Amino acid sequence: MEPTTPPLAYQNEIFLDSEDGRPLRIVAEYVEPLQRFRHANIHDTIVFFGSARLASDGPLARYYNEARELARLVTLWSKSLTIQLHRYVVCAGGGGGIMEAANRGASEAGGKTIGLNISLPHEQRPNAYVTHELSFEFRYFFMRKLWFAHLARALVVFPGGFGTLDELTEILTLAQTQKLECPIPVILYGEQYWNEIINFEALVRHGMINRQDLELFQYADTPAAALSLLQSKLSAMPERSSPDFAHSRTRQSQDR
Repeated sequence: MEPTTPPLAYQNEIFLDSEDGRPLRIVAEYVEPLQRFRHANIHDTIVFFGSARLASDGPLARYYNEARELARLVTLWSKSLTIQLHRYVVCAGGGGGIMEAANRGASEAGGKTIGLNISLPHEQRPNAYVTHELSFEFRYFFMRKLWFAHLARALVVFPGGFGTLDELTEILTLAQTQKLECPIPVILYGEQYWNEIINFEALVRHGMINRQDLELFQYADTPAAALSLLQSKLSAMPERSSPDFAHSRTRQSQDR
C-alpha cells in the first residue's frame, strides 16, 4: 500500500482552522484584500458607517434613503474625475441598513462599491449591491477595521449603535493622537442625533478632550451638504500615489 502524501502546511485546512493557525489567518486577512484592491486598481475610499437596523421604510427611513442618495452622488462625482484609477469608491460594512443603502446608491450610479463583511453567528449577511470582486468576508473585527481605515480618505457616519460608535471613536482616536499620516475628514450625518447620543460639550467641560478636538468632525443633514463638505475637504488634501495607505505615525517618524 502506497503511503499517503500529507498536505503542505499552508494547504492543511485542519491546521489553518486550529488555534495554532490563527497568526496565518490574521496575515491572510491583511494580504488577500491588499492583493485584490491592487488588482481592482482601487486608489482610495469614502467609508459609510451606520446602523444595520435602519431600513428603507419605517420611522427612520430618511437615513437609509439619504445614505443611498449620498453614495449615488459621491459615485457620480468620482466617475467624473478624469483619471485612470478608481477614486473615492464607496465602502461600507457589506450588510444591511445603512451599509446596504451606501452600496445600493453607488451601484445605482454605475460605480464599483466595496463591502467589508464580518462573519457573525446570527446576523450580517452580504447585501446584493456590493461589487462581486470587492466583497470581503472577515473573521476578525480588528482586521476588518484596519481595512476600513487603510484606504479611507473620508468617513461619513450615519446614526447607529454600538458598532457604529466603536468605528467612529476609533477613527477619531487615531486622528486625535495624530497616528494618521493623512487626515481623514469625518462627517457626522444627523446633527440632532449625534448631539443627543454623545455630549461632546460635556467631554470638553470635564477635560476629557480639548476644545480643538471638536474640529475633527463636522455635521451634515442633507446629502447635498455632505457632498459639498467632502468635495471641499478632499480637494484641499494632497494627492496620494497609487496605491497608498493611511500609515501609522510613531514618535520616531515624527522626530525624523
